[in-house]
Order: sequence, then C-alpha cells, then structure tokens
Amino acid sequence: MLTLVTGTTGQIGRRFVPRLLAQRRSDEQVRVLVRDAARGERFTELGAQVVVGDMRDGEALRKALVGVDAVVNVAASFRGVPDEEAWAVNRDAAVALGRAAQVSGVERFVQVSTNNVYGVGRGRPLTEDDASRPGGAMWGAYPESKAEAERELLALTGLDVRIGRLPFVYGEGDPHLANVMHWAPGWAPHQRLQMAHHADVAQGLMRLLYAPGIAGRIYNIADDAPVTTVELYQLNGAKVPGELYEVTDPDPWFGIMSNQRIRRELGYRPIYPSVWTARDAGAL
Repeated sequence: MLTLVTGTTGQIGRRFVPRLLAQRRSDEQVRVLVRDAARGERFTELGAQVVVGDMRDGEALRKALVGVDAVVNVAASFRGVPDEEAWAVNRDAAVALGRAAQVSGVERFVQVSTNNVYGVGRGRPLTEDDASRPGGAMWGAYPESKAEAERELLALTGLDVRIGRLPFVYGEGDPHLANVMHWAPGWAPHQRLQMAHHADVAQGLMRLLYAPGIAGRIYNIADDAPVTTVELYQLNGAKVPGELYEVTDPDPWFGIMSNQRIRRELGYRPIYPSVWTARDAGAL
C-alpha cells in the first residue's frame, strides 16, 4: 500500500507523517507532496518518498499519484489568508486532488476537515449527522470552503472518501496553544474550546485510513474534555483579566463535538483525554 500525504510541512502534517512512517508495515510506503525540496529532506531521511510540486498544479498531482493506493489530504489554508486563497486551497485544490485520485485508480481518500463546518451550536455536542449552519465565530471563508470540499469529494463516484473533522489542535511545541491568547480576551470566561492533541489527530487519521468499509463516513476526531477560556489563561501561565468576567458567551455549544462515532466504530481512544493530561505528561 502506497499512501500519498499532502500538507506535510504544516503543523499537523509534519507531526502526522513521522507517526505514519513509524507504524507502517513492511509492505507499506509513504509519499509526500511538498512545494520546497529542502523541506522534504526530513521526510526522505525518515523513509518517505518525496515529490516536489504544488497541489494546484495538475501535472504535479498526476506525478504524485502514480501507483498510489490511498491519499490523506492534510493541506489547508486558514486564519488570516485572503478568502480567495482559502477557496483555492481548501476547496478547489482538494477537489482537483480527489478527481485526479479518481482517475488514477486510488482506492481511499481521507479528507482532513474542521469542526467549523458545523457553524452554530445545537445545544449539545455536535454529531457528524448535523448539517452545516452559517454563523458563529467563523474564520473567513475557511469553514465554508472546507464544507464545500467535503460535499464535492463525497459526490465523486468510484472513490472511497472518508472525512475527519478536527477541532483546535495543539501539542508538541505547536504554537497554536499560545496563539489562541490573541482571541481569548474576547471570549467569555466559561466559553469552551474543543481540542485534540497531535498524537490523537494522527491516531484518528490512521484509523480512518486503514479501516475497511467506511466509504462516505464522517468522523469527529476530538478529546473528551473541552477547556474554558479561564483554563486557557492558566495553561499559558497568564493572569485572567478582570474584565473577562464581563463578557458573555452567545453560543456555548459552538464547536463542541461528540467523539462517540469514532470511538464506537473505529476503536478510537484519546491518548490525551484532556489538555491537562497532555500537560502533566510534558506533551504540550
């Protein structure tokens, strides 16, 4: 089995690929698509095949997909990018990759998505059967571009597509946990953030990659315990400002996901059930 992974130099990809390589069997190979050959050297040293090219280049996709059995599309563009770039990468390039994979005879396609596709909360943990609803604290065109990619990829005939929806991802030196403090002052003290450690994201994506008989299925990949804004301040060693307690939370269930489907169907169990577990293990 030869698996192609995209988005390998981002925060998720650079941590996922080494785990995928470490857990592969003797008959399994991993190929990565990178735009910069120098950034692919690390993966070559770990035993991956490296193809240099841009996801938005059709010829590069055809070259990268030769002989490939499965694809894990981690590539994404979000937070602060122009809407045009978000649409170009998150929808257009993802769908082009899916169509190229379809033509190349790829058997499985894992699309990495986001809990932001749900939009507003439902007064309970979000489940994979919930439709997308606009509204809430969105990141520009990122949520809708990801939602459109999901819809178009799932509509492709003859391609086994699986969707993994991620929450706020952190751990292993990822600056995400510190960066969140840019937005925290505008959040209510009791507002919650759904999270997943990089180790659990990798675990979840590998379960989606290898599980038989789940074509067309969507899975939330998340830990068991969302954290509050106050806890984010504590985790970052920052003092909670008094004015924070004057902020209200307009949607207390925004982004809060159920992980019951992936637990029941694929045997997923968070290595780090909460960020506090990760902190105590020195895995932040």
